[in-house]
Amino acid sequence: MRLGIIVLIAAYGLSQFYRAFLAVLAPALEADIGATREALSAASGIWFLVFAAMQIPVGEALDRIGPKLTTTVLFALCGAGGAAVFAMATEPWHISLAMGLIGAGCAPVLMASYYIFARVFSAAVFASLAGMTLGIGSLGNILSSAPTAWAVDAFGWRATIWAMAGFTFVVAIFVLLTVKDPEKVTSDKRGSVIDVLKIPALWPVFAMVAVNYVPAASLRGLWSGQYLSNVFGADAALIGKVTLVMGLAMIFGNLSYGPVDRMVGSRKWVVWAGNAICLFALLALAVVPNKGVGYATIMLAIIGFFGASFPLIMAHGRSFIPPHLVGRGVTLLNLFSLGTVGVVQFTAAPLSKVIFTDDRSLTDSYAIIFAGYAVLLGAGLLIYLFAKDSSE
Repeated sequence: MRLGIIVLIAAYGLSQFYRAFLAVLAPALEADIGATREALSAASGIWFLVFAAMQIPVGEALDRIGPKLTTTVLFALCGAGGAAVFAMATEPWHISLAMGLIGAGCAPVLMASYYIFARVFSAAVFASLAGMTLGIGSLGNILSSAPTAWAVDAFGWRATIWAMAGFTFVVAIFVLLTVKDPEKVTSDKRGSVIDVLKIPALWPVFAMVAVNYVPAASLRGLWSGQYLSNVFGADAALIGKVTLVMGLAMIFGNLSYGPVDRMVGSRKWVVWAGNAICLFALLALAVVPNKGVGYATIMLAIIGFFGASFPLIMAHGRSFIPPHLVGRGVTLLNLFSLGTVGVVQFTAAPLSKVIFTDDRSLTDSYAIIFAGYAVLLGAGLLIYLFAKDSSE
């Protein structure tokens, strides 16, 4: 089981890579195949939307088929296959197609781990195990920053993505060889996603998980590179360094929330306080977006660290889900999370035409973007105040 978990974490690392690598590839893709800011924003949004849409069938498959085959088939066919399509792209729409395939391929990897944690381990350690998976897996986020920038400079973006496609396929094979499915739940109740939605205690948790990841994911994976380039004139190397710092902050944040949860004895208030700090950093960037690269790096790192409460929110929601609905429950929570990110990033393309205008400076345009994320997170925090606490 341990080796299987390690391989699933490696698969999740690749998922993290694929959701964030466009920020570094953006200049090369625009120069080579004419992929504009709007086109890449839409492609990134498609990854998240397809990923989110797949959570319903993935949840069903986890409960009925198990995590091993569910992950292997999707990760090999769609994940590695989508990366191959990306490497062969000659038009911007090819990037969108590839990102959709990759999103489908990556859809089961994290939830397969969470399903195993929920079924095999005690509820008390779920948040720590979930945070460990996110923290270590987020090394893929690091891989998508400075190392990818170096690889693109050294070998070109096509060769780099071909290598990632091959590695993805190899990891999928290792999933098949090492992951063991938990024993099936024996219950007279079959259940469905509707039954999960009928649990009132989950509703405020859905609201929080829907907005928690939006600022960090969107800034790290989409806007950070353009923001640093347009406002501060940063080159690819500097963008890689700043996004590396933010990525490291996200890793340490994921690893920190679980232990704090056990020390404080409250999931709700640890999540609320951390995201309130994240909100403060967003407002700081909205008010003063051009103070300097150092200031921007610190604020982005704060957003990355304190916005990394997803595993603890998942643990909060998991505590209200009965055993026979675990697969559907955790994937539904993930749907709310990644689905919102997808909608926000997909709509960023048309909205950017309104935000970035000739009569508005680039600095003011990015201030609007930061403020928009702050409003979303603030709304989630307000609703989450009504959540029932959980610490078991």
